[in-house]
Amino acid sequence: MSETLSKPVVLSDSAVRRISSILSKSEGSPSLRISVEGGGCSGFSYKYDLTSDREEDDLVIEKDGARVVVDPVSLVYLEGSVVDFVDDLMGQSFQIRNPNAVASCGCGTSFSV
Repeated sequence: MSETLSKPVVLSDSAVRRISSILSKSEGSPSLRISVEGGGCSGFSYKYDLTSDREEDDLVIEKDGARVVVDPVSLVYLEGSVVDFVDDLMGQSFQIRNPNAVASCGCGTSFSV
């Protein structure tokens, strides 16, 4: 992880509960990998994967049974973000409040910087 990283990714309590629940039902010792990819209607999109793989330079966030990993390239776009889990009339989903995004799509899964 970069020494200059000032604001890492934060998990809301709701996200911690949901991630812990998902990981507790999975075999082995998985993590939720959050990454940023090119594409989507706004230029970049968030991607979520369950994985047991970790790279040496991944940011690892662990809290109350929740384990999230973020690669260094994605971290550049996610720095200072809050990962939340929302359960409302529109459905259930992880949402990222990203201070680096200058625009996002209506569904909240893609953004531009």
